[in-house]
Amino acid sequence: MTWPLVFNLANGVAIVMWLILIFLPRREIVLTLVLYAGIGLLCLAYTAGVAGVLSGVWGGEASGADFTTIAGVRAIFSTDGGVTIGWIHYLAFDLFAGLWIARDADTKGWGRAAQAPVLLLTFVAGPAGLLAWLVLRGRFSLGGENGHRIRTAS
Repeated sequence: MTWPLVFNLANGVAIVMWLILIFLPRREIVLTLVLYAGIGLLCLAYTAGVAGVLSGVWGGEASGADFTTIAGVRAIFSTDGGVTIGWIHYLAFDLFAGLWIARDADTKGWGRAAQAPVLLLTFVAGPAGLLAWLVLRGRFSLGGENGHRIRTAS
């Protein structure tokens, strides 16, 4: 299997899971699917990729690679294997953040239309979407657990 193929498959899994998370009804089976078939599969691909590169089985070794300097991290991402593994890392954690946001928003009474922009922002720019949710969840809740109610006109 080539790195471009692994990259494309991981992107495909992530996109399908994000569409499921944003558009399908939030039944427990759907959330479980996102967790295990999405996040779990991405984590497995990441782990296999790291193990394959570190063992030399899959190639992609970068000379001078380390996590302590910018040059060392640049060396990690200087190969197709490094870029693919790094990208899968982002995909897995952003999807995990999106799943947490969706569950938390449901608990707090947020409708799907109100959640969608935050989830889309998390999909596109993970930490920015997570930050947006952390700010919003603390300031506004629709009556769910541990939140402040938004006042509505009577």
